[in-house]
Amino acid sequence: MPETPAPSLPAKRRTRGRPRLATPAEQRARIIEATRWLILAQGYGKTTMSEVATHCRVSKRTLYELFPSKTDLLGAIIEQHRTSMLALPGDYRHLGLSDALERIFQVDIGEEEDRAREAFLNLTVVEAARYPEVGEMMMRLGGRRAHALLAEWMEGEKQAGRLFTDDTMSAATILMDMIFGAVVTKTGTGAEWPGLNARKDYMRRCIRIFVHGTGTPPAPEA
Repeated sequence: MPETPAPSLPAKRRTRGRPRLATPAEQRARIIEATRWLILAQGYGKTTMSEVATHCRVSKRTLYELFPSKTDLLGAIIEQHRTSMLALPGDYRHLGLSDALERIFQVDIGEEEDRAREAFLNLTVVEAARYPEVGEMMMRLGGRRAHALLAEWMEGEKQAGRLFTDDTMSAATILMDMIFGAVVTKTGTGAEWPGLNARKDYMRRCIRIFVHGTGTPPAPEA
């Protein structure tokens, strides 16, 4: 049987005048996203700024104006990754405490986003063993920054009378240890994520225990 030809894309309509130039913020976001996939494909150490410029179709001058070094670019990628792990800052005042924490820890993230998050986490675990700057930046811009943002959010909930703890910094540490304990590698070769549904169930259980404890049945949230 002859193959059915693939449908052709509709012809683009020509617009008058020059196309709108991307703003520096738009260029920066595009480069961060494209470079993240480039690093995933070949590793941090093998990726050069020249390759990034070619891959992103920007001049090296533009690239260095936005990101003075490869570590600066990596830092921006790590900060983007952090928001895929912990959705803060954000306004969750309209939600109960458990629902807010599920949103913050992105329990219901989709499969494609979950795979991308897992792939980047696996990569940084491996690369941190080879390049100390990767491990330092993951800790400073990833883990420590996420902890500070969560503690800050908890402090706001405490002041509003929706969360009760004598130490929000410790409370943030405890909850992150509970949830991300299923993620942290034990072998040094990559992150050990369970299956997606098992991970979601585990994260919800962590949140329930954190919010309600285990001594008495949880009361309905206000």
